[in-house]
Amino acid sequence: MRKSVLILTALLFIVCSCSEEVDTSSRYVFREHTVATYLEAHAEYSQYLELTKLVPVSNKSQSSVYQLLTARGNFTCFALTNKAIDNYLNDLVAQGLISEPSWDAFPDERKLDSVRKVVVLNTIIDGHDTETQRYTIDMINSFGEGKENAQFPLPNIYDHKLTVNRSKSDTVYLDKDCGIDPVNCDIPLINGVLHRLHRVIAPKDESCARYIQNILDEKREGYLMFAKALQACGLLDTLSKVRDEAYEQLYQQMGDDLNMKDYESKGGSDMSRTAGDPDAHAPEHRKYGFTFFCETDDYWKSQGIDPTASDAVDRLQDWIVSHNMYHSGYGYQANTDYTSPKNMLYQWTVYHILPMRIPANKLVYHCNEIGFNWNKLSSPYTIPVFEWYPVFGGDRLIKIYESLESNGIYLNRFPERDNGLPVAGATGHESYCAPEKQGILIQTSHPMVEVTDIVNACIYPIDQPLAYTDVTSEDMGKERIRFDLFSLFPEAITNGIRRADSSEGRHQHVFVSLYNLYQYFDNMTFLNDETHFIHYNGYKTNWANYCQDEDKAWGHFDVRIKLPPVPKRNTYEFRYKLLATAARGVVQVYFGSDPEKLPVAGIPIDMTKNVYDFFGEGASWGDLRDSDKDEDQIIEIDHKLRNHGLMKAAHHEQDSQSARDKENCSRHIIVRQTLDPGETYYVRFKSVLDLERPELYLDYFEYCPKEIYDSPENPEDIW
Repeated sequence: MRKSVLILTALLFIVCSCSEEVDTSSRYVFREHTVATYLEAHAEYSQYLELTKLVPVSNKSQSSVYQLLTARGNFTCFALTNKAIDNYLNDLVAQGLISEPSWDAFPDERKLDSVRKVVVLNTIIDGHDTETQRYTIDMINSFGEGKENAQFPLPNIYDHKLTVNRSKSDTVYLDKDCGIDPVNCDIPLINGVLHRLHRVIAPKDESCARYIQNILDEKREGYLMFAKALQACGLLDTLSKVRDEAYEQLYQQMGDDLNMKDYESKGGSDMSRTAGDPDAHAPEHRKYGFTFFCETDDYWKSQGIDPTASDAVDRLQDWIVSHNMYHSGYGYQANTDYTSPKNMLYQWTVYHILPMRIPANKLVYHCNEIGFNWNKLSSPYTIPVFEWYPVFGGDRLIKIYESLESNGIYLNRFPERDNGLPVAGATGHESYCAPEKQGILIQTSHPMVEVTDIVNACIYPIDQPLAYTDVTSEDMGKERIRFDLFSLFPEAITNGIRRADSSEGRHQHVFVSLYNLYQYFDNMTFLNDETHFIHYNGYKTNWANYCQDEDKAWGHFDVRIKLPPVPKRNTYEFRYKLLATAARGVVQVYFGSDPEKLPVAGIPIDMTKNVYDFFGEGASWGDLRDSDKDEDQIIEIDHKLRNHGLMKAAHHEQDSQSARDKENCSRHIIVRQTLDPGETYYVRFKSVLDLERPELYLDYFEYCPKEIYDSPENPEDIW
């Protein structure tokens, strides 16, 4: 098969895209089948085949799905049997949508076209020019390291990302209940791979607000208590947002003109460049999203609260107060003004919501942690990985955490770790977790997980009540808080930009500055129209970055970023990680709480300099690196570096070498000052060079409290 594809590639001089108008002038003439001819050769797919001829690839295309499946490409086709389609029509009869199980029974052409599109477009994933994006069963099983409810890397041509579940019989299910035939699967074809399905993929694609309203209208138990809390707090209108229509219109009008053409000719040197694609691509959509972590109705019944009772919301607020499920320093009030952000029920409810849609396999990212092989699908977990996100409203943090020892993904887990130096035998793993610090398990495999039918949200049940309390604030205040730059942008997570599992150029190089036509990220502002900003996804790229990805700006760049809140009032260091190369520039950093009048933070940073260059004249990396030194020597060197406002990079891995052991990786202490949880802080990066090509490099930031960086007994760990 692969040999045939290579022979064909050598014969074809021009390779075209199959995403819109389909070039049908060149067809395969080998004895093997295309997806289309395979369907034609097997009578059990006759209804599905006819539907592919009636459904256009998209609203912008005159080509049918059938034409797409005859053309060159790398398609994954979940082909529907005649029986599957007959059963679906019978389901529509049972729902009262049609009077008899026939395509002639639809009351109008518009409804008929809509249903045809649902049936057909959900079955095709277009891998474009990338052969590794033909998804076999083994690949599907590997998504999200085998987690239940993991999401496919690419959407189908209905713009829906399928999710994966498995059964004890080893059947793979799409969107919970659409099983892939275990015998008739992995059928290799010239332009893709085909799997047989016995059930139509038909997600409801309703908004979160509609989903919640249906629970309320039907008094459907499961999440009824939480639905009532959302309604009482006046949040349903917010949860109805699906996508930014202003951006949709801009993209429809400008399309390819929004991309940065030949980006490397302007700046932004790149070892992850995609062959045949010299451009950086603007995102196709700007969707809104939410993630909910919810106690179930069974839990509330165990607490003596009946979710169906007329006074359930009042009793829930009483429970919050009596169980101290709030922070005493925020001035929350227990009253019936539930829509007020100062209300006790409101603050408790919104702490369960993240303003981004996160599928199960993206809650944390296993990537460059020490000992984890990101290029090996079965690599075991090693040291802990975590994300810090501001919850809905942006005033408090939540920690999402997973490790080898945790046996699952947790919220607000605070274990003890073996955090000494490796030279002293430390591993970085969890060593102990007190029962009261174990956190709250996100039950990603629970039957009540909802990740398929809600177009703008994911809902996960949790095993214990979640709240931001005085204890939570204290626990967080004792942690170094590290956040990857793109974790600060809900739009990047909702729209699949951050850590996209694809080597295509449109996912590898994402252009978001858009020359001031549009501010794509709410938390990042470009302060002049000369700033060009690209997100380098880094998928399968061997980089010394925290999560593989990195971000660059150039062209007299001037970028301001809104930062997450701190958990408690304290003295913190705010740090910036640098990977120095000759392509970088010189940047002045600003930090403060007034976005229009940010004070200068230190002297400009020359981003071309290695650690020893900043340390002083006569220093060498051999003098500073950990190799061949004992514990006391390493601690002393780290202390001297800190006196220069420097730290080595964190101990994460790049191709079996720690970033801490690389001379061009460092952390710069930008400020050391008192920060308050009631304030919003910003950092600004401005070029001081009168040149266009030198780059700004961005990877991750850190808040580190004084108790950690200035501890006389336990020096800050290197991990």
